[in-house]
Amino acid sequence: MNFQKKHCVAMLLAGGQGSRLMVLTENTAKPAVPFGGKYRIIDFPLSNCVNSGIDTVGILTQYQPLELNEYIGNGQPWHLNRSHGGVQVLPPYAKSSKSEWYKGTANAIYQNIPFIERYDPDNVLILSGDHIYKMDYAAMLQEHMKNDADCTIAVRTVPIEEASRFGIMNTNPDGSIYEFEEKPKVPKSTNASMGIYIFKWSILKKYLIADEEDPNSENDFGKNVIPAILNAGHRLFAYEFQGYWKDVGTINSLWEANMELLGEEPEFNIYGDPGKRIYARNYAMPSTFMSKKAETDNCFIAEGCEIYGTIKHSIISTGCTVAEGALVEDSVIMPNVVIESGAIVRHAIVGEDCRISANAVVGGAFPEGEAKQIAVIGKNKTIEVNQCVKPGEIC
Repeated sequence: MNFQKKHCVAMLLAGGQGSRLMVLTENTAKPAVPFGGKYRIIDFPLSNCVNSGIDTVGILTQYQPLELNEYIGNGQPWHLNRSHGGVQVLPPYAKSSKSEWYKGTANAIYQNIPFIERYDPDNVLILSGDHIYKMDYAAMLQEHMKNDADCTIAVRTVPIEEASRFGIMNTNPDGSIYEFEEKPKVPKSTNASMGIYIFKWSILKKYLIADEEDPNSENDFGKNVIPAILNAGHRLFAYEFQGYWKDVGTINSLWEANMELLGEEPEFNIYGDPGKRIYARNYAMPSTFMSKKAETDNCFIAEGCEIYGTIKHSIISTGCTVAEGALVEDSVIMPNVVIESGAIVRHAIVGEDCRISANAVVGGAFPEGEAKQIAVIGKNKTIEVNQCVKPGEIC
């Protein structure tokens, strides 16, 4: 079957286990974790693709893919239900006697070379499915073409004291990369890789095949493929991104990213950028009901909720109920949670479909000067009447 040639195809890596999110990803792929009241993490890179004019996206799944596959469906909410291109979920599948799970980021793309080849693209955009941000990939692609680059890597400036946690791109004045250091003890620059890459497809294909043939490779872009391309003398450039970006791979970073949506001048404004809407699969729900006795301050409250209690500086997702006499403060409440009368939830993340029973206490205040201790309740859990879940406790 002949497919229309594409200038750029996106490949979205969404198969990670997300073990640092613990109970929140026991039965759910990390990109399918709820965020911001009515979204899932994967909505952000998918929406970025649509807003950037990239209409062909392969989503590489592996760990607990059922919910994510169901959520993506035919791609209609992101305008990716197309006869030529659109969105396609790409799990590992039986190809031969040597078929296997995705061994690493590079191997995942290698195993899907036939999908990419169908569109004969000039360029391939590699994305991760676990970051919160808005980005114009078209601007990055334009810079990639202007530089006649073989590979362009999105970078963001980080504090020098944090640079040793990242892959660091050392660049010449023209932005060309002369050295890549993976988590250097003594970093030479603060250009941290965001894990967003654009490759000329002819170059990437060659190095994916070579990487697969190397028995000592870890089949990873940052550790193997990009250093190999750089060492061979190809043209690599850094593309500086200056907007909000957050890796939400830990409990604390997921909680912080949700809290950064709140306030009169939030650090990340989901709704404030014309032409950069975040799309999501939002099933039809009635409007939220707010009782006269309800008290709210600095909150996001999504559709389909019933609010009778007090909510302060929190994210309340779709379909939740907060009963009279309940208090929710500095917390992230995921979809379809019931918080009964007299319950107190502070500095917590409560997973989907949970019930916090009457007079239960989840989390608490942070002692001054100590690290944040976020209480976490996993999906489908019930906290019983009068039960206490301590700050930092995982249930």
